[in-house]
Amino acid sequence: MGDISKDINSKFEDSRVKAFINIKYTANWIQSKENEFFKPYGISPQQYNILRILRGAKEAIKVQIIKDRMIERAPNATRLMDKLCDKNYIHRIRCEHDRRVVYINITEMGIDIMKTIDKELYFEFMDNLSKDEAEQLSILLDKIR
Repeated sequence: MGDISKDINSKFEDSRVKAFINIKYTANWIQSKENEFFKPYGISPQQYNILRILRGAKEAIKVQIIKDRMIERAPNATRLMDKLCDKNYIHRIRCEHDRRVVYINITEMGIDIMKTIDKELYFEFMDNLSKDEAEQLSILLDKIR
């Protein structure tokens, strides 16, 4: 890892095309690192994101709010929550006034797994950037969006 041209054995005529390919390639590489990290915990990065959202909410919130806050918009968010529910990491609460509305909250087991993950969560590849470089990268990515 280091130079996209060498990593994928390709030349680029345009720096914007090279940057675009580099972003996609790096996003995929990071995703595989995330999957590797979360595998021993029996959850996916998307499920971790759901737990993170619920822990931050500090109270039960609607499913739609969770979907809106997710980093990676998952069309299968309900299925992801089903699996978290099966593991007793989250709990569903039906709205008494409208049965179509479901609230979700994080359970003690969910909080415990998050505490365990928090102790271990570290992606050493991010150490390749200084704090200033990380800030600049965030600014540039925001600018793209």
